[in-house]
Amino acid sequence: MLIDEAVIDGVLGAALRSGGDFAEVFAEDRRATGARLDDGRVEDMASGRERGAGIRVVIGDTTGFAHTGDLSEAGLRAAAEAAAAAARGGGGGVKRAELRRVDAPAPTAVAVFPETVAKATKVELLRRADEAARRAGGSIRQVSVVYGDSRRRILVANSEGVLAGDDQVKTRFAVSAVASGDTGLQTGRESVGATLGFELFDRVDVEDLAAAASARAITKLNARPAPSGRVPVVIKQGSGGVLFHEACGHGLEADLVAKDSSVFAGKVGELVASPLVTLVDDGTMGPEWGAIAIDDEGHPAQRNVLIQDGVLTDYMWDWLRARQKGRAGSGNGRRESYQHLPMVRMTNTYVLAGEEDPEEIIRQTPYGVYVAQLGGGQVNTASGDFVFGMTEAYLIEDGRITEPLRDANLIGNGPEVLRNIDVVGNDFAMGSPGTCGKDGQGVPVGDGQPTLRVTGLTVGGTAR
Repeated sequence: MLIDEAVIDGVLGAALRSGGDFAEVFAEDRRATGARLDDGRVEDMASGRERGAGIRVVIGDTTGFAHTGDLSEAGLRAAAEAAAAAARGGGGGVKRAELRRVDAPAPTAVAVFPETVAKATKVELLRRADEAARRAGGSIRQVSVVYGDSRRRILVANSEGVLAGDDQVKTRFAVSAVASGDTGLQTGRESVGATLGFELFDRVDVEDLAAAASARAITKLNARPAPSGRVPVVIKQGSGGVLFHEACGHGLEADLVAKDSSVFAGKVGELVASPLVTLVDDGTMGPEWGAIAIDDEGHPAQRNVLIQDGVLTDYMWDWLRARQKGRAGSGNGRRESYQHLPMVRMTNTYVLAGEEDPEEIIRQTPYGVYVAQLGGGQVNTASGDFVFGMTEAYLIEDGRITEPLRDANLIGNGPEVLRNIDVVGNDFAMGSPGTCGKDGQGVPVGDGQPTLRVTGLTVGGTAR
């Protein structure tokens, strides 16, 4: 336990002495290791550790927050008093909370904690991947390989009696390869990450990962300009989950809904998507990248159905927004670190599988674009308009995948995309691990979907 229970009790009491309605202690002990290999040389190998606590006090509609790196009783009490003063000055009665432990199952069991593995073993993974990427051929000119692991132990206690903890271990590996040819430089990237320890590499062959990155870069050397205009788009399994995360997931976060910054505000119970679409956010989905036992407010992770058969059923909630509406939270209160206040965030967000054969979806598409990998993008949550980069895409002609396309943008509107999905495959898969940014905070998330077709999206290519 990061902090003794008796100390927690005293800190919560100190936080409530000004008459606070609610007080919370969030303590965190995080360690991480990262290594990078560029062009055959290990450029960076670093480890770090960070410990501290954030104290939140709520009085009416006002929130006071303070954080400290001092986990002693004196340090915590000082932070608690500062948070209370920020919420409202003055004296008041003392409120005490009877703490009860919240037990939530871990999404996965860790077999090998990464901090027990020698750095030389981790570096060897980098070298193996580098060599495998270069074996693809002389056109591969640059290779970058990144390894990372982290262990985050948290404790949450509040004046409603919650006492909960979690031990979150994550391991990640990524390879980027650059190929050179007549069309210039082309990049291929592959990454894997899971809420697992070093046993991840019993499941994943880093040499296969590197070979796939190089193959993607080499394939793109023969790419033709992407078409320009509105065309049907087939999105490969797992590769388009980020589109749903950005284009509609953020719009289903209750804080944005409350600010009227979401195109989905006030639409619970309405048909907002094709009846083929069921959208879920699931923090219990181990060992995916966004899996947690509890959220950063001490509530057990949940599987939340957001859209059921096209109908908007609910939003995602943190404690504060749920309290304002007099309802239960959904396990979506998350924060980057003890130095941040929690807010509504996604965990693992995905579209459920349908019934169609993915190959048949392509055969039934006379002309269009097949997206095998999406890159970064941006979305206006108030309107739903988005722009995403296609980092691997192909032309569909006469029901067949033909020529690779150069990188181009995919432009559309989230609600419109949801409504215009006309076929959903039976081949669900999760995509690559990601970090979701919101209001200056980043948290790990996962996303995924089966192969599906959107009847029309605008491709910002250069072909005429």
